[in-house]
Parts: sequence; C-alpha cells; structure tokens
Amino acid sequence: MKHNRFSFFNFNHISLNLSLQNSKGFLYEEIALKIEQQIETGILAPGEKLTSVRKLSQQLDVSMSTAFQAYFSLENKGLIEARPRSGFYVRCQIQHRPVPPKKSITSKVPTEVNIDDLVSRLVGVSENKVEVPFGTARPDSRLLPTHKLNKTLLSVARNSEKEIIEYDFTSGNSFLREQLSFLSFNWGKNLMPEEIVTTTGCMEALNLSLRAVTKPGDTIAIESPTFYGVLQCIESLGLKVVEISTDPDTGICLDELETAITKQDIKACLVISNFNNPLGSCIPDIKKKELVQLLFKHNIPLIEDDVYGDLYFGSKRPITAKAFDEHGMVLLCSSFSKTLAPGYRVGWVAPGKFLNQIKRLKFMTSIASPSLQQMAIAEFIKKGEYTKHLKVLRSTFSRQVLLATQIIIKYFPEGTKVTHPKGGCFLWIELPGNINTLKLYYKAMEFNIEFLPGILFSTQKKFRNFMRISCSLVWENKAEEALKTIGQILLKELK
Repeated sequence: MKHNRFSFFNFNHISLNLSLQNSKGFLYEEIALKIEQQIETGILAPGEKLTSVRKLSQQLDVSMSTAFQAYFSLENKGLIEARPRSGFYVRCQIQHRPVPPKKSITSKVPTEVNIDDLVSRLVGVSENKVEVPFGTARPDSRLLPTHKLNKTLLSVARNSEKEIIEYDFTSGNSFLREQLSFLSFNWGKNLMPEEIVTTTGCMEALNLSLRAVTKPGDTIAIESPTFYGVLQCIESLGLKVVEISTDPDTGICLDELETAITKQDIKACLVISNFNNPLGSCIPDIKKKELVQLLFKHNIPLIEDDVYGDLYFGSKRPITAKAFDEHGMVLLCSSFSKTLAPGYRVGWVAPGKFLNQIKRLKFMTSIASPSLQQMAIAEFIKKGEYTKHLKVLRSTFSRQVLLATQIIIKYFPEGTKVTHPKGGCFLWIELPGNINTLKLYYKAMEFNIEFLPGILFSTQKKFRNFMRISCSLVWENKAEEALKTIGQILLKELK
C-alpha cells in the first residue's frame, strides 16, 4: 500500500481528495472521516448511492478490507446503510429533530381496566380495507422472506412427517427451544432449552405469565403509555393497574415505581423493555439492572415483553432485563410475530422460577403449540436466514422511521412533538392545541388512512392529543401522501 502521495478519485461525480501522507490512526478511519465530512456538508445527499467497495479500493489503491472497514464504521455511526444486492447508500439525516414528548404524568391510584370495547371498535375493524394502515404493528408481508420461509416449511413437512403430526406437548418443540437457546446469547442471558416454553404468540406468553403470578383483583404496575393488547389481557384477567410515568427515551420511571410499591400492594410489574409500543423507549442496561433489583427487593415478579428487541437500529442489540435476573423473578416473553411470521403465531416465555406454573397453565389452556410452524422457524434460524433477514428489516425500519419523521416535521402543525426511537417501528406524536385524535382518526379514515389514537394506550383516558404511527408498512408514495393528508387535516382543525 502506498502512503507518500495524494490519492484522488471520483466519488459519485464528486471529487474527493484524500491525503494519505502522515496519516494518524488507521487508514480506514481517515477514509471514513473524509466521506463523513461530505455527508455533513451536503455534498453527498441523503439516499445517494456510494461507489462500491471494490471500486473504492481500486480508486484509492487500498485493500478491499480497508474500504469495507471505512463503510462499516460509517454504517455503525448511522451515516450510511447497506441495502441487500444494491450497495451502500447515504442514510436520511434529520438536521433539526422535533422536540420529543415529555415524560407522561400519571395517577398512582389502582385503576380497573376497561379498554376492550374501544379497542374492538377501532383496531382490526378496518383491516384489509384501508389503503394506508399506519395502525398496524406487524411488518408488511412484502418486507418478510415469505418465499424462503415457505420453502423451509415445505422441506420440514416432507422430512419430518411424524414429528409435525404429533403433539410437542407443554414445553414446545425441542428443536425450536434449542435455537432459542442459541439466540439467547444476544439477549445477555444464556438460557437452556429446558428453561423455555413455546407459546401461541407473545400474547399467550404474557397471558400465562400474568396468570402464574397474579389472581383476579390483584394490582400490577405498568408503563404509561403501553400497548393496548397488554391492557386487554389485563382486563380479561380481572386485574387492576397502577400506571407509572414513562420517559420516551429511557422508559419506566423507577422513582415513581418505588413510591407506588410502598403505597400499593403491587403483585407484578409488566414492561416492554426494548422499544416500547407505542413510545419506542429503550430502558438502558444500568436501569434494567436497577429495575430487577428493586422488584426483587420487594419480591415482585417482572414480566418482560421483548417482542421488539431484535429491531434495533444501532450496531448492537440491547440486552434484556432477564440478563440481570439471578433469582428467577423475571418472566421473559417474546415471539416472531413482529420480525418474521405474524401468521405462524410462534412465541415463547422463559419464566424462571415460575416454570412449573407456566407449564401447568399452558397444559390446561392449549396442551401444545402447533409443531410445523415451530420446526420451520427453528430450521430458518439454524440456516442463518433469520439473522440475514433481520439485518435487512432493521435497515428498512430505520430508514422509514426517518422518512416519516421528516414528513411530520414539514407538514404537521408547528409545535408537534415526535419521539426519536432507536429501534422498533413506531412514532409517538404529541399534537398541539386541543386536537382530539379520536376525532382525527375518523376523519383520516374517510381518506382510507388509519392510525391509532393515543387514548387506546392508557386506562386513564389520557393522551387524547397523541397518536401512534407505525412505519412497518412498505414505504411508497401513497404512504408519504397519507401523512401529508393527516397534516392538512390537522392544520384545518387548528384554524
């Protein structure tokens, strides 16, 4: 490699001079710095395709490894993104992010849950009838590896005829539990297959967990806002809730939780630890540890929903609260419904010391989960296809969240506040003035546009001027136009 000269190359029709003489540090860092400067100054525009790794190495007379390291470091910074079978692109950057909503303010009095009627009226009724379903929480089927997964399913069906026709019984398919054990290294907790019970989606995992640690009439602590499906589950079990203020960035407020514990007889705590629905908040590792320790001190089980944990936008997956569980008091729940196959309804729970209760409850409820879907997903994981798919999906969601944010900044009323999620697929939006998003919902539906009003995410009839937008659909022109339409409706409402 030659260093005593200036290298010059054409970069997407942009001239870039790179002095390799007297370089400090690694060569790839200097290359990355020059490209980063062009991105920051706008010479390289958002969405612009970068020259290939091979061409970059040839033009700079550096190794392929050095060129790749330069791009990889920029990707880790979130400045560029790799698109499968296409190359590297400059990521959309938001120069002036909107102010995020403040931490929620809640009443610490136990409340009976009565949300099901409203959810039934608004969620699912319009399914397959709206052109732009911003209300959905699952990935658009066009973003999923349906063909590859179907091939895997057929192969499993041909080669495992006896296994797929028999009950897997309570713990679930052993092959899938082995693969989940393998994946658990990424969650910060090395789980053994025998510590895991498969379920019919994450909702069954949450339902079983709540039944294992509570009885009707008990009170549990939850985040505010939180997923309406969690509230429906709590309502069906006859439980009460204490809503705890939750920060859009760092999650549940531990001081308020501790105060609530000292004043109320709280039997369990339920959190969506990584990329909360609808906030997108992610509890920092140190705070997860403090949460686990606080609850253990008061002998309170933690039910942890980690269904969005694999959808991180950075370079590293956030670990779970379960990673700090030394006493079996954390019941970790998740599924593949938000990442791979919503219709397969494959979920799981790692219930710690409550394993026997969970198994007994599952046997009484459903005996066993379907074998074929479990085995197909297990094979998909084993072949490495799940990891490859997640990389693409994360990149897609990250880009779409940024695109949606840019449109909201431009077309929504002044004073609109928007969260800055670091994973998942949701934007939680606080609107100015006296906007009632339930009324806005019905007006948007006249244009075949669906979103979810904030009132769905609390038992206290809060968040009336909030809305949740999902960025999990395929981002086409009609999605952008739909957001602009919502903005136009809002501006008319405020006149």
